[in-house]
Amino acid sequence: MKTAVILFNLGGPDKLDSVKPFLLNLFKDKAILSVPWFIRYPLALLISTSREKEARHIYAAIGGGSPLLPNTIAQAQALEKKLGTNYKVFTVMRYWHPFAKDVAKDVKAYVPDKIIYLPLYPQYSTTTTKSSFEDFDKCFFGHNGSAPKGAIATTPFVTKIISYETNAGLVNAYAKLIKPIYEDVKAKAGKAPRILFSAHGLPQKTIDAGDPYQKQVYATCKAVVAALNIPGLDWKNTFQSRVGPLKWIEPYTDKEIEVAGGEKMPLLIVPIAFVSEHSETLYEIEQQYRELAKEKGVSVFARVPAVATHPDFIDGLAELVRKA
Repeated sequence: MKTAVILFNLGGPDKLDSVKPFLLNLFKDKAILSVPWFIRYPLALLISTSREKEARHIYAAIGGGSPLLPNTIAQAQALEKKLGTNYKVFTVMRYWHPFAKDVAKDVKAYVPDKIIYLPLYPQYSTTTTKSSFEDFDKCFFGHNGSAPKGAIATTPFVTKIISYETNAGLVNAYAKLIKPIYEDVKAKAGKAPRILFSAHGLPQKTIDAGDPYQKQVYATCKAVVAALNIPGLDWKNTFQSRVGPLKWIEPYTDKEIEVAGGEKMPLLIVPIAFVSEHSETLYEIEQQYRELAKEKGVSVFARVPAVATHPDFIDGLAELVRKA
């Protein structure tokens, strides 16, 4: 039996000239701007134009483009190797190449007996998993899918892994990455650091509408804390990357960095909802937040890398695929 595994990720501009069209693709998604199409497209064009300069600066600061696609391809290759024969892993991006319409053709050419959707978003959100699945459904089947309830949902042909926020492989990968850096910061600072588990934020109205993302992120944090098994661990779940005038879910990572500075606390930032390096880890956390921490008096500041191709994480993904 031939099984196609579709690995979903957000995507990012591969060069600076791709920044504006990438932003346009992002903001014209109804899951991001929930307004009628005749308003959404011109609004998306306005936003992408107004944010282009700043976004180009960000991507220039991390090498001239997003590393998300090569990182995701490396994860796909590691997963395919782990799964072995009769599995082929395809990579699809939501807002930049390779798009669903192109990957759908490749999957059809493979003629699989079964398809498994596997998002690289461990925690489910309508703005990520649902949007990505519906986009691929439309390109592959010619219709929009809906977000099924439960951790895994099935059709006669397709299995959709919806979320895996407390998957053992994911949790163990985080714990193993955190532990040595935590001990290093503790030694340098002379006291235990506070851990900020930082995730991408969402508008509060999205959560109020029933999106489970915030609860699932917190569940991941609790599972990692349990795996670390450090008595008296000082930690908080925070959220980053808020934009615009809307109220976003709290607490905010930058505000908690300021609090830690006032308390002269060492800090360790863990990108808890990002499994691949991209602009929010390499620029927002590594550059902006590091500078903020220095300004506010944080004694020692460190960041844990994304789980990427950590063997435990890849093992966890493979286990999800096999169970599905």
